[in-house]
Amino acid sequence: MRRAIIKYNNIQAGVLREMDSGEYEFVYDELYIQTHPDQFITFKMPVTSLPYISKRLFPFFDGLIPEGWLLKIASETWKINMNDRMGLLLACCQNAIGAVSVHPVNGNDDV
Repeated sequence: MRRAIIKYNNIQAGVLREMDSGEYEFVYDELYIQTHPDQFITFKMPVTSLPYISKRLFPFFDGLIPEGWLLKIASETWKINMNDRMGLLLACCQNAIGAVSVHPVNGNDDV
C-alpha cells in the first residue's frame, strides 16, 4: 500500500492511499476538518470525515501529474511506467504548481 500526505497551502489536509486491492482512498485529516471545514481540495471532494473511495486515481490527483514531454522525462528519469499513476504522483507532485502538494509517506511513517 502506497500513501501520501496531501497538503493544501502547506497544511496537512488528508491522506491518499493506494490500497492492495487497487482502489484508492482519500481521507481528510480530523484537525483539518475542524479548522478548515469549508476549504476543500476540489469541488468534487468537499471536506467530510467520510472516506472517498475510487477504483481509479481520483481525477483531481491524476490532473496534478505532468503531461507530454515533461511526463516522458519524469517517467524515464525515475524509471516509472507512465501507467503507474500513483508512482508518478508520488514522484512528481511534491512541489506542484498551485495550493495542493503530494508528499510520499515511507512505510515506517505513521499517518
